[in-house]
Parts: sequence; structure tokens; C-alpha cells
Amino acid sequence: MVAPSARPRKPQAREALARKLLAWYDENRRDLPWRAAPGARPDPYRVWLSEIMLQQTTAAAVKGYYARFLARWPSVEALAAAPLDDVLAAWAGLGYYARARNLHACARAVVADHGGRFPQDEAALRGLPGVGAYTAGAIAAIAFGRPCAAIDGNVERVISRLYAIPVPPRAAKREIRERVLALLPPARPGDFAQATMDLGAAVCVPRAPDCGRCPLEAACAARRLGAPDAFPVRPVKAQRPRRRGAVFVLRCGERVLLTRRPLRGLLGGMAAFPATPLSRDTPPREALAHAPLDADWRALDGTLAHIFTHFALELTVLTARLDPPAPCVENCCWLLAAKLDMEGLPTVMRKAAAQAGLLAGKERAHGATQTLDRG
Repeated sequence: MVAPSARPRKPQAREALARKLLAWYDENRRDLPWRAAPGARPDPYRVWLSEIMLQQTTAAAVKGYYARFLARWPSVEALAAAPLDDVLAAWAGLGYYARARNLHACARAVVADHGGRFPQDEAALRGLPGVGAYTAGAIAAIAFGRPCAAIDGNVERVISRLYAIPVPPRAAKREIRERVLALLPPARPGDFAQATMDLGAAVCVPRAPDCGRCPLEAACAARRLGAPDAFPVRPVKAQRPRRRGAVFVLRCGERVLLTRRPLRGLLGGMAAFPATPLSRDTPPREALAHAPLDADWRALDGTLAHIFTHFALELTVLTARLDPPAPCVENCCWLLAAKLDMEGLPTVMRKAAAQAGLLAGKERAHGATQTLDRG
């Protein structure tokens, strides 16, 4: 079924919608640290940095990271010159760690291949590491005023409701893009992109949208149908698969054993405790085959739960202690446990550290332990 609103609007009507949205934005724009003041020229570096950080993350979660990154690396040249390990450590806790590796690679590419200046063309931006269709459109529109479509989840929701699009956004990507481009005002494409995002974030929210505050209410097909909550159409969700594994928290005196994850794959390049490969079922006893060395390993009672985008993880935390001196362990290093909080561990490893009682002041779940052997 195609809603009546699917009929194309006349150019004058589309222009009127854009004017109403921009007028609303001028009065209600969010005060975000990466946004240029009205009338000021945006800094492409700040726009790019914020857009990479905001992928799959909320503005509230990003603000602190953005401020710290900008204070430490105030330009693309400074970020390009930074060691990757420092960038990964500063990113720890923000998730989706491939973004951090791509952020660093992109900064180096901009310096090496573009003289430290971000390309203004959408196609050229897409050639940079970690820059996809949305990010390229957002940078081109916001930083350079190019007439490009910047379509994030907020924009998808606004357009899906405005036109009562009868299929999920993933199946309607082309239509949503065409709708955005048809509405796009040539004079203020960057403001239009941010206005649509703000409308989705503050008014046209996922549940119980505040239609009475929406500048597009009179034109909204979902509102006319009396069912704004029915849009965007939700796809049938597949059950998230479950994986199991174990991590090894080994202490020797005042030090704890860490490794560096391979650059490719889960938690790529991050500092972490040694761990087993993930599988559908990794009983603790079988996990000992992957221990970094022989020790009196004990499994903490209970499992550690963590949700990744594509699967749910259950980890068993295995702990052991050695008497000094600390032995050499291949592909690992010993770190003072007191400095663990500054190492930039990913969230799942911080949970493991807390469960093992290594992070002072953090939630701990000591529980009982179970002695294991390799038999």
C-alpha cells in the first residue's frame, strides 16, 4: 500500500517546507560544541571529527570525548602525527573501535594526500578512510555548503513520517535520498541538514513524537493518517546471536598482564586482557588451552555480559596470581595495576577488570571462585 502522500509535491510546496524547517531551526537549534555559531564558517576538521564520533552514538555520549580530542589534537595535522595507540586509548569507551583506527588513517590521508585540507567534493570525501555516504554528505553540506543529502537515523525518521513511506528505511534508502534532495534549499544546505537532524532528535522522536511542536505538522502524511508512531516501518528483527569466551586476568605482584588486540577484528588494536577465541560455547575448562601461561587459574562465579552490535557476549573471567619476578609472555606486557584505569581499556575489558577487583571505586562482582585444572 502506498500512502496518498507519496505523490510528489510541487516545487513551491517543497520550498515552503524547507523555509518552515529553517525558520524553526533558527529559533530552536541545539547548542552543540562542534557547531559553528550562526553566520560563522564551520571548521571542516571539527565537523569531520564530530561526525565520525557521532556514528552509532548519541550526542550526549560524544561531547566529553570530542572536547578531550580537540584539546589534545586541535588540528588534523596534530591528529595525524599522533601514535595510533594514543588515539585508541583516548577513544576507549566510545565503542565501534574501527572508527578510531579509520579516524587516524583518515587524518594521515588528509595530510599526506590533500595537504592538510579536507576535500570539498562529496565523491572525494568518500575516498577517505572511514567516510561513508552519510558522513561525506554531512561534511560537504555543513562544512562547505554543498547541496548534498546528509541522512542519519533522525533524518530517515523525519522523512519516513513526512511521506508515510510504507517500507523500512533500509529498503527505502533511494526514495529517502530523493526526498531529501528535492527539499534541499540551495542557499543553506548545511543548516537544512542540521535542522532535519535536530527536528528528529528533539521533536520527531522515535516514540510519542511531539507533533504539536513540529513545523512540518500540516504537511506530514503520518500525522494525517493518525499514526506517526507507525513510521518508520520497523523491520522484523533477527534474534541476536550469542557468543561465549573467557578472559585471563593474571597478576604478578603489583602488575597485571595485558596484550594488544590484532588491528583487524573485534576491539582491533585495543589494549586488553588475554582471551580465548569466541564461540557458541567455551566452557572454562576448555578455555585453559588458551591461557597465556600455566597458573592456578580460578573462574569467578557468574558470567560477564556485554552487548555488541551484532551479537551478545558472555565472558567467564579467570584469575590467577604469580610471585615476582614477572615472566616474559609472548605478545604481552606487564602494567602496574594502579595505572590500569589510565590505559584506555575498551568497556568490556573494564567490566572484566572491575569483576576481578582491579579498578578502585568501580562496581565489583567478586563472587565465588572455582579452581580449574587442565585435565
